[in-house]
Amino acid sequence: MCGIVGILGRGPVADRLIDSLKRLEYRGYDSAGIGTLKGNYIELRRAEGKLRNLETRVRRHPVSGHAGIGHTRWATHGKPTEHNAHPHATDNVAVVHNGIIENFRELRAELKQHGAYFASETDTEVVAHLIDSYLKNGCSPQDAVKASLPRLVGAFALAILFKGHHELMIGARKGSPLAIGHGEGEMYLGSDAIALAHLTDLITYLEDGDWAVLNRNVAVIYDAQGTVARREVVKSATSSVLVDKANYRHFMAKEIHEQPEVIGQTLAHYVDIANESVALPQELPFDFNAIGHISITACGTAGYAGHIAKYWFERLARIPVELDVASEFRYREAPMRRGDLAIFISQSGETADTLAALRYAKSQGLHTLSIVNVLGSTIARESGIVLQTLAGPEIGVASTKAFTCQLVVLAALAVAAGKARGELSESDEVDLVRVLIEIPRLVTRALASEPQIEKLARDIAKSRDVLYLGRGTSFPLALEGALKLKEISYIHAAGYAAGELKHGPIALVDESVPVIVIAPCDRLFEKTISNMHEVAARGGKIILITDASGAAEVSMDTLATVVLPEMGTTFTPIVYAIPVQLLAYHTANLMGTDVDQPRNLAKSVTVE
Repeated sequence: MCGIVGILGRGPVADRLIDSLKRLEYRGYDSAGIGTLKGNYIELRRAEGKLRNLETRVRRHPVSGHAGIGHTRWATHGKPTEHNAHPHATDNVAVVHNGIIENFRELRAELKQHGAYFASETDTEVVAHLIDSYLKNGCSPQDAVKASLPRLVGAFALAILFKGHHELMIGARKGSPLAIGHGEGEMYLGSDAIALAHLTDLITYLEDGDWAVLNRNVAVIYDAQGTVARREVVKSATSSVLVDKANYRHFMAKEIHEQPEVIGQTLAHYVDIANESVALPQELPFDFNAIGHISITACGTAGYAGHIAKYWFERLARIPVELDVASEFRYREAPMRRGDLAIFISQSGETADTLAALRYAKSQGLHTLSIVNVLGSTIARESGIVLQTLAGPEIGVASTKAFTCQLVVLAALAVAAGKARGELSESDEVDLVRVLIEIPRLVTRALASEPQIEKLARDIAKSRDVLYLGRGTSFPLALEGALKLKEISYIHAAGYAAGELKHGPIALVDESVPVIVIAPCDRLFEKTISNMHEVAARGGKIILITDASGAAEVSMDTLATVVLPEMGTTFTPIVYAIPVQLLAYHTANLMGTDVDQPRNLAKSVTVE
């Protein structure tokens, strides 16, 4: 969840470390710090809060040094204070860490008995003291790390500096991602290629259990058994340009408005527009007719994309689908039939729980297919098949364009499955693909509802509780809408299947509770109208999101009706996600929250 970077440079590295941390701030922004080697000692600069606080501190108190490490933190152990910020150091060693050391209490107690003094509440500080204990016993830096790593229980990516060793940096990974960057007379470490894109496009991804000894010209990689390992150097396609907000106030607003373009780019990758058919970018190594069951696993917003896809696979391809929250699935020890299909969805491709679920599915003999936005990520590298979304970098913590691009890929895959199984005819495929091809245009039209939604946000911002209702594929979108509002505005919201209203949630409805109903005019629309009458009878303030046909059929008063363009009903969630995102965004904006970096959250969840 944290971001780490290391540079063995030919010149001063402090500014470049901070530049790299800016690219990693989506991983955490509770505190930040850098450490450099200056003369014969390690010099640290750390600051609580956003990265700009560290920038200010470094400007006022510059640090020199041609070797350095940096960290931007999402707090796990210990509050987000300066003394808990990374790097953590002894007199001899400095460490930055992404992950969780599960046995840190035992190690801490042992090290204290031998005279170690701990200045923080973190689990990470034990790593510095543990390595230092081996150094004091006469070990070389390399041998000290080699002895320490097997004693660390949990997940970690580490970058380590040593006093007096200006040509040396050591990195290690277990569970958490770490990449080596290759420069000209320089070497780098980073949580991902994004952090290193402005430094190099030559990347080596460490595999789980690897550790690496770097000098300015070469990296020697060892596997978990201590054997020298060969890992491929790949050319990264990640842009070296630091993404900016353009003319938008927030990244989230920019990313919402980028959706017509990135959905179109993703569609072009999965649909043959000329022939009006699905054309997957690679041949699948299995026959959908042999698949008896699909398991979809993801977290958060990606999980709701999977929930929507469950309806599509079952309706279009007649394949039963089981949906799992990754953090539960990894411990459920679910029985799985060898040869079935498991789908994993993750924007970053580094989500720890989803990665663990992927590894379990592989151990059970399933075909594994991942849908990710970052092609070089761990989930992508370990999956049997990778289907990439072409959303581009998504900086806002609340996922928007990645979500709709995930839906586009899942829609194309569901159509391909239906066609392969004979559940869809050629004319059915053409009809569905025509709807998909229209989606970028329809999303552009949906964005035109923004002025109306901005006004509605004023009512939502006054509320303590908000309900979202939907049926069919609109039910998972109701869950997503509630999540969006919660995570960036801090207003309590809950999503429900509209048919479940009378089974409990209706108790919450009164004149102070807005009820947002997501209801395209489909075969379930009349049922949803009945639920709206139940809300209206109890004084609830209804905000209806529908199309012109739906708006014409509703006779009751609503607080507002947001009218979206008419479209085929199968893939409505891709378009109806737009007003849901806009409502959350404008409400949060009115509430004065940090829209792009909401409290307690991070973009890439690489710890359990």
